[in-house]
Amino acid sequence: MLQATDLKAGVTFQIDGKPYKVLKYFHQKLGRGGATVRITVKNLATGKQVEKTFNSNHKVEEISTIRKPLQFLYLDRARAVFMDIESYEQVEIPIPIIKEELLYIKEGVNVGVLFWDDQPLSVEIPPKATLEVVETPPGVKGDSATNIYKQAKLENGLTLKVPLFVKRGDKIVVDTRTGEYVERAKNY
Repeated sequence: MLQATDLKAGVTFQIDGKPYKVLKYFHQKLGRGGATVRITVKNLATGKQVEKTFNSNHKVEEISTIRKPLQFLYLDRARAVFMDIESYEQVEIPIPIIKEELLYIKEGVNVGVLFWDDQPLSVEIPPKATLEVVETPPGVKGDSATNIYKQAKLENGLTLKVPLFVKRGDKIVVDTRTGEYVERAKNY
């Protein structure tokens, strides 16, 4: 059993037989009263995020998860198909569970997949991804003031704000947690 105060980001646990993964953790102590723990969790069976609040002495059941490296093969209407690198066995994961992560996964890329009792729960992707800009308006000459951004569409369909010097065909680094521009890729 885990204390509510042990539910830091990345910890997996279950409530009512449903697996959850902690995304954000906040511990609050109010005067003489007891402390509370507020967490944002992702339901690993459905992919939905919810907020939960517990007393600091509340206990939840810990789950044992295994991380396996799998290679992304393809996407169909309802699921993403991955292959176990060692056994060549195919694993199917429903799209709603990993919808946000799929934006940053390319065919043939190896990712870590979290399993609970042979059931795939989530995909772990790197915090940064390099993607190509497929569409963006040209920067206006003389418009070189700092912190001016323009819209750009990336190869994965994501639209985000980039600096004026970024042009079509450039490869940029994107933060996969926030979906924001980080920098121009150094070796492209």
